Amino acid sequence: CKDCKFNCHKRCAYKVPNDCLGETIGDNRSNNDILSPSPDTEVPMDFTSDYDTSDKSSMDDSDEACSIPGSFSPDNNQDGTSGDQSANIPLMRVVQSVRQTTRRSSTAIKEGWMVHYSNKDTLRKRHYWRLDCKCIILFQNNTSNKYYKEIPLSEILEVRPATDFTLVPQGTNPHCFEFITGTMCYFVGEDPNSLPSMSSNNPQIIPQMPPSPSLVQPNSGIGREVAKAWEGAIRQALMPVIFQAAPPAQGNAPHRQASVSISVSNSQIQENVDIGTVYQIFADEVLGSGQFGIVYGGKHRKTGRDVAVKVIDKLRFPTKQESQLRNEVAILQSLRHLGIVNLECMFETPERVFVVMEKLHGDMLEMILSSEKGRLPERLTKFLITQILAALRHLHFKNIVHCDLKPENVLLASADPFPQVKLCDFGFARIIGEKSFRRSVVGTPAYLAPEVLLNQGYNRSLDMWSVGVIMYVSLSGTFPFNEDEDINDQIQNAAFMYPTNPWNQISKDAIDLINNLLQVKMRKRYSVDKSLSHSYLQDYQTWLDLRELETKLGGRYITHESDDSRWEMYALEHSLPYPPHLVPLPPASASDDENCGDDSDVQGLTERVSIL
Repeated sequence: CKDCKFNCHKRCAYKVPNDCLGETIGDNRSNNDILSPSPDTEVPMDFTSDYDTSDKSSMDDSDEACSIPGSFSPDNNQDGTSGDQSANIPLMRVVQSVRQTTRRSSTAIKEGWMVHYSNKDTLRKRHYWRLDCKCIILFQNNTSNKYYKEIPLSEILEVRPATDFTLVPQGTNPHCFEFITGTMCYFVGEDPNSLPSMSSNNPQIIPQMPPSPSLVQPNSGIGREVAKAWEGAIRQALMPVIFQAAPPAQGNAPHRQASVSISVSNSQIQENVDIGTVYQIFADEVLGSGQFGIVYGGKHRKTGRDVAVKVIDKLRFPTKQESQLRNEVAILQSLRHLGIVNLECMFETPERVFVVMEKLHGDMLEMILSSEKGRLPERLTKFLITQILAALRHLHFKNIVHCDLKPENVLLASADPFPQVKLCDFGFARIIGEKSFRRSVVGTPAYLAPEVLLNQGYNRSLDMWSVGVIMYVSLSGTFPFNEDEDINDQIQNAAFMYPTNPWNQISKDAIDLINNLLQVKMRKRYSVDKSLSHSYLQDYQTWLDLRELETKLGGRYITHESDDSRWEMYALEHSLPYPPHLVPLPPASASDDENCGDDSDVQGLTERVSIL
């Protein structure tokens, strides 16, 4: 809208209500400033807060289903937003991705009075138990916040019926079920209907007459039925996703959960392995949603290591998408790189597939959208783009093309201001040789190169186009497309605009690198190595930032030691500080001529690598 500056696709314009209030001038604003709509208007003001996983049902691959929320906010004017930028579509999450979300406060799955004792304290205690998706909390009573113990579900290794009665004091009622952690065994409940025989080392249950109802108080936590309900609730909480059965397809009988499962870990396949015995999946911690299913937070039971678990329901996905998932798993298993998300293992049952990966902290898109100006500073952009290129260099060396690079698939390893990033979501990845081409449709349209949209052959340069789009949206906070033209037409013609705001604040080298990445002709498009050698990324401060990251991680995978002397000399010539801890140690003296020969060979190889 030329008055209120509301942005949307042309094809979605008919969905926008005709409630524009027109352009008015505020007391402290120039004629070029944009005033926000009235609070009474229905324009969504905060995309990240208005959009959650519940919107996924209306977001599919059809154009008609893609309704773009507004992006204007009065805070956006702090960086001088003007009409120069209004033609560009604001950066937002596109089809096939749902933003990373923080876990909602857990609601109780079950609560009530219960009794227990343990192998370390045989005195039976009564507490008010509260079970949620994360833990069991034993409160002193049902009104106080003071609690006796908190038992994380991720630490529970096994839940089983009552089998061990060796610790039951003589003459007391036995427990009803047991659960085991790495350090303790909890004996839960009290069954007044039977007493254990203490005549031998292997006690047995002796049935008794049912007690009088007056002897069992309603809130006593005693009784077989009460304990049975708690046992079932704990079992379900330990593996919540398993118990959420998918609706069967029309005409098909519902499947039963199979007992046979397959675990694939480090190229080893194990049968009859239940993921619930190895990992705890937190159903209320939804990390995101992709093309295959939902990603939940989880924890390894024995080590306490945080993981991300992608859960795919086979009944809801066609065979083609299932094969794409297997492709993702196969590719990730072959990759070991600090810039690529690590796949731990995969579990499969006849109904579901569970892909367990390392858990990271948000994605690059969330970083851009939540930044103060809605875009990233150049220093941070250089830092992130260089890491992406380093990971791509490893992929392309192995003839793997990602085919779906976008900020949503660049995950942050920490909440640091300058974090390590890792590539994820290899569902569309392809094995493509250096001079090979593929034709199958892949990726997300907004980040796709024109050769894919035209259904022509594509090669590894497809990823480089996507890097150009990522770099553009990082620096500007908008897609490089004009809303007056069809996005696909603009991509194919490379008709990109650099409006004064914000591009007059961004270096010419950045624009030059973007232009060389967004080349319609594949042979003119920059490769990974050429991009890394561009003057925009050959920056002293960027090199220092990357070296600090590598030093913290204890591994060198982005920069190369052959560049150390060059940057040390650069710092000396420009009177810049050079961190002492980055100065390489002097090489050890050779003990004999043979070692000297080896050193010279290595030095020669290093020089050749540097030249390349």
